[in-house]
Amino acid sequence: MLLTAGLGPVAGADEAGRGACAGPLVAAAVILSSEPSRMIEGLDDSKNLSEARREALYPLILERALAVSWVIVEASECDRMGIQAANIHALRQSVLDLTITPGFVITDGFAVPGLTMPSVGMWKGDKVSPCVSAASIVAKVTRDRIMNDLDKTFPDYEFSKHKGYATALHQRHLDELGPCTQHRMSYGNVARTTRVGQS
Repeated sequence: MLLTAGLGPVAGADEAGRGACAGPLVAAAVILSSEPSRMIEGLDDSKNLSEARREALYPLILERALAVSWVIVEASECDRMGIQAANIHALRQSVLDLTITPGFVITDGFAVPGLTMPSVGMWKGDKVSPCVSAASIVAKVTRDRIMNDLDKTFPDYEFSKHKGYATALHQRHLDELGPCTQHRMSYGNVARTTRVGQS
C-alpha cells in the first residue's frame, strides 16, 4: 500500500539487546525488494524463530534485500547515553546509514524522532511488517554472534547461553563474579553487585 501510494522504498527498523544487562545494543534497518525473485519466505519476529532459522534467513536478507545496515552501541555507551536515548540513536542511525534513502520508515513499537522522512511506530511491527521482521532478524543475529564471541573472552559468565539477559544463570554468575567490562553498570541488578569483576 505504501509503495502504491508513492512512499517507497519502505525501510523497517528494529533493535536487539535493549533489555539485556550485558553486551551491546544492536539496531538494524532493512529495505526489502518487491521483485518476486528476491522475496524471502518465512520472515517473522526474530523471537518467534529458532536460532537455526534465524541463521538461515540472515544471509538471504543480506543477499536479496535492497539495502541493509546495522549500528552497534557498546555497553559503556548505553550507560553514558541511557538506554532509551541509545535505542533511539541506534534506530535512527541504522536508517540513515542505508545506502538507499527510504521514502517511509516503519519502526517496531514506537516512532523514532529525528528521521528526515515520514515514519511510523508500529505495535508488534516485527510480527506484521516483513521489512521490520527482517531488521529484527539482522539485529538479533548480529548481536548473538557478538555475545558468542564475548563468551570466549569471558567464559565464566557463559554469555553464549543467555546472551547477556538477566536470566537466573547469568545473575548467579554476576553475583559470584561481579560485573565485567561488558556489563551495563546503570542497570540495577548489575549495580547491586559489589565484588570487583573481571576486566
